Order: sequence, then structure tokens, then C-alpha cells
Amino acid sequence: MEAKHRAVRTLVSKLSSVSERTRIDALCELRLMSKQDPETRPVIAESGAIPYLAETLYSSSHDSQEKAAATLLNLSITEKEPLMSTRGVLDALAHVISHHGSTSAAAAVQSSAAVIHSLLSSVDDYRPVVGSKREIVYALVDILRCHRFSPPRTVKDALKALFAIALHPLNRATMVHLGAVSALFKLVVNDGRVGIVEDATAVIAQVAGCEESTEAFREVSGVGVLADLLDLATGASMRTKENAVSALLNLVRCGGEAVAGDVRDAVAFGALDGVADVKDNGSTKGKSKASDLFKVMLGDSHGSNDNGNGNVVLNSGSSFGSLFNQEIE
Repeated sequence: MEAKHRAVRTLVSKLSSVSERTRIDALCELRLMSKQDPETRPVIAESGAIPYLAETLYSSSHDSQEKAAATLLNLSITEKEPLMSTRGVLDALAHVISHHGSTSAAAAVQSSAAVIHSLLSSVDDYRPVVGSKREIVYALVDILRCHRFSPPRTVKDALKALFAIALHPLNRATMVHLGAVSALFKLVVNDGRVGIVEDATAVIAQVAGCEESTEAFREVSGVGVLADLLDLATGASMRTKENAVSALLNLVRCGGEAVAGDVRDAVAFGALDGVADVKDNGSTKGKSKASDLFKVMLGDSHGSNDNGNGNVVLNSGSSFGSLFNQEIE
């Protein structure tokens, strides 16, 4: 292990060399080490490499940018705390993502978006910190706006990062204000790739869980688009349909009776079979959400009672109190 320490320290010392070739060669070695040998990741972090890697993200050399971003991505698998606690790392990531399609290397943009997702994938406390970095959120949303000019992998990593950010409820309003709803729905409508539509609707379902989303969804006819995805004629995947059900349910929980009326009207035309499909064939969570959405469709937020002979007897009233009190996911 001591040999690894010496090798890493030597490489890190070369990151400050005046020779660009020396720096690039060191970056290449650190990238490979951090990818192929997990034991070296804490050593690289402890040897002071992270500030150099972050600084390199501002480099005009695409080769250097790509290798630095890839190394940070490898480190983010196990060295999340050192990355988050190093001053300037989030700003450097924001810089790369913000310049997607212009001065940043495409591979560096993809890796930087993946770093954000990796940092937030398992540590709840980091989500409000990253969500407060409006430049990061805006840049990720902008990748979706420019999806025709972004590689599919970059779009998917941006969606995964936004999903992780949206897991913190207070970040959802920020995402709405920065135009996420419009960008997400344009992606769903204009991009037919199954995986991207699935990931986009997963983010939509999260963002729907805030009061600010109600008007934003109206502006893009979001309820209608989600209902269309539930129409069996569209051939949407089960995951997409589950996400659509979750989004509609979250909208009702946050928007109240007015939104519930919009959902009933939209789902009544062709989407009921899709909700039933999720209820019968979806995941355990999907089935539960589809059952709750059916209650909304029937104007019953408190559930239903079976009278014993197979007929459903609905409770009277249309209060949504019990739905509002459920956790938004």
C-alpha cells in the first residue's frame, strides 16, 4: 500500500507542473488508477488532488477537462465527503455544465452531470446544498432544452442529477422557477427514446410534488400529456405509465380539488385503461398509486368499501385531506 501512496503523491505533485504534457499524463494515470483500483481513491483524495482536479475543469484543454471530470466521477463513488467539503468543486462542476455545447468538452459535461448524481444518490444532506446552487440546476435544465444537440448519455445523466436534486422537497420550487417543467415536457413530447422518456417522467413525478408546479403544468398542458402517456394506444412502457400516475397523484395532493377536476377530465378520455393496467400489472408501489388515483377519479379521497358481493360502495364527499397527508415521493 505504501507503494501506492508514493505513486499517487508523485502523480499529484505533477498536476502543478508548468508542462501541460506532464499534467495531462498525470491526469491520465490518476483517471486509470481511480477507475481500476478502488483502494487508490481515498489515497488520491487525501493527497490533495481534488483542488487540482477542480481547477482543471476551467482549463481550455478539452483533454485535460475530460480526464479531470472522469477522475472526479470515479472518486465520487466512494469519496463523496472529501468532494463536497472541498471548496470550489461544485462551482467548477457548474462551470463545465453551464458551458455545454460551447467551450466545455462534451465528455466533461457528461461526467460532471454524473458526478452530481453520484454525490446525491445516497446522501440526503447534500441535496439542499446542491439545490441551492442555482447555476447547477439551471445548467442541467438547459441540457434538456438543448437535447437535440446533446448526446443521449449526457441528457440521461442530467435527468438523473435533476431527479436526485428533486428528492429534496424544497428544491422542487427552485426547479419550477428555473424552467424545469417546460423543458421536461418538451423532452417527453419531442424525444421518442424510451429510456429518456422514462427518466424524464420520473423527474416530472418528483417536481409535481410542490404547490408551485400547478401553474407550470397548466402552461404546458402537462396533465393532458401525462394522460396521453397512460392511453394504451401510445405504447408507453410500464415504468413511464407508473411515473405518469405518480405525477398526476402528486399534482392532486399539492393542488387540491381544482387540479383533481383537471385530472379527472383528462384521464376520462382514453387514459383509464392505462391506470387500470398499472393497478393490475405494475410494481407494488405503482399498484398502490394507481389505486389512489382511481379514488381521485371517482371523487373519493378516503378510499372505497366493498359491500361483500363484489360491488364497490363509494364514500360520499370529495375531500382530499387524506391524500394531502400522504408523503410526496
